[in-house]
Amino acid sequence: MNRLRNTYLFVTAWCLLAVLVGCSSERATAEGGPTADSARDDAGPIDAAPTATVAVDRAVRPADQIVDTTFDTFKFDIQPDEPFRREMIGAEIEALSGRRIRIRGYILPTPQKRGIKQFVLVRDNQECCFGPGAALYDCVLVNMQPGRTAQFSIRPVTVEGMFAVQVYYDFDDQAWAVYRLDAEVVR
Repeated sequence: MNRLRNTYLFVTAWCLLAVLVGCSSERATAEGGPTADSARDDAGPIDAAPTATVAVDRAVRPADQIVDTTFDTFKFDIQPDEPFRREMIGAEIEALSGRRIRIRGYILPTPQKRGIKQFVLVRDNQECCFGPGAALYDCVLVNMQPGRTAQFSIRPVTVEGMFAVQVYYDFDDQAWAVYRLDAEVVR
């Protein structure tokens, strides 16, 4: 159990370090994934528009309407030791790429408490010591939009912004994150 927890903590720390250092995502754009600039192209101001669900056809929704999601929305079938392949991500998840979403989760603890420009949003706060650790789809790399910052909280936060499927690889060519959110607001 301790070995599993240590592995989870190592992976979590590695994800955080990569976000803070600015890990390369060149392969994501080579595989047809959006670039950071293309994900921001149609970002608009936050308004009080009603939310939509994933099942609603894209043509019916206004481009700036926020889609309510959860970490369950981003699940895909992958075994614990199986290598990630882009085709594992389903069409419903891919359809959210380039859309404004709202998701609730926990900010992975960082040394910085205020003025945070990048962080990892995770499904849970690791208070329970049981279980296999986080899955690849249980974290979202969050980049705050220019001029915006977040404040660390031990409580769950709601993040709104432009979602993108973007695969991040480590030095061993292993995927360690597959989702990015260019955040407008963290509450």
